[in-house]
Amino acid sequence: MNNNFSLRTRREGGGTPVLRNWGADCDYGVLRDILLGPVDHYRWLETSSVSKKSIRRNLAYDYDVAKAQHAEMVSAYESAGVVCHFHAPDQALPYQVFARDSSVMTPYGAIITNMANWWRRGENFRALETYERLGIPVYDYVTAGHFEGGDFNVIEPGSVLIGWEGNEGRSHEPAALQLQGWFEAEGWEVMLTDIDPFYVHIDLMVVMLAPKLAAVCLESTDPEVILWLKSKQIEMVAVPFQDTLELGCNVVALGNDRILLPQTSKVLKEKVRALGIKVYDPDVSMITPGGGGVHCMCQALRRDPG
Repeated sequence: MNNNFSLRTRREGGGTPVLRNWGADCDYGVLRDILLGPVDHYRWLETSSVSKKSIRRNLAYDYDVAKAQHAEMVSAYESAGVVCHFHAPDQALPYQVFARDSSVMTPYGAIITNMANWWRRGENFRALETYERLGIPVYDYVTAGHFEGGDFNVIEPGSVLIGWEGNEGRSHEPAALQLQGWFEAEGWEVMLTDIDPFYVHIDLMVVMLAPKLAAVCLESTDPEVILWLKSKQIEMVAVPFQDTLELGCNVVALGNDRILLPQTSKVLKEKVRALGIKVYDPDVSMITPGGGGVHCMCQALRRDPG
């Protein structure tokens, strides 16, 4: 399976070779291998509006329940034929479970991001170790500012939606522009959008479900993004704003008309089943109050081409 590990494969000006055995050119091709974070040291911290509300309202966190729910999610992936890989646990990294943010997978290798919260910055180093262990080359490193993987949203092959939230948010515009330059040089179309820091990342509002099909919160997604998706003839399944607050739009396409979503995502579950999509719905209700859903907890390592 292994490509030769390299600390940096990106070619200046584009033309970086596509990996032979790893990588993903979309977020809906059949998912073969996935990267997950360990739940071992997870606890809720004030990282987002969701987790701040959970803590403010004195909701009870139970580690044993979170651990069991994480295992249920892993079992769901395995039952769908997905091979699960894991970061090595680090007791200094309580939010390591959200593997989406410390790296981004591309057809050319992994991008190591640049985390905003000081208690998460060490996740990037553990991610780098994981890619070395798996033999997956690194494409490059975000150096122009903070940027997290939840703001890198591949819509279809050669087309990516990149979010940023400003200096008070988790991804900065200079970092988003750095990524835009890299991928435009590779021949990709890049749509940049600023979002309110309240939403943390773009994948709380827009997630691909299948070719030409996306789950979208129409109330909170910028109208320019909606128009851009429509210009690509992408059908949108509307997810109510209240559901997004419970990470109900933060879902994972498994390919072949199958998705994994949280058990609490009632509206989207009903809508996609009506479209003939098979649903895997693990209970992650002890994990999501900390600010991340099932999409936040994973990074695709290998998907079939879109």
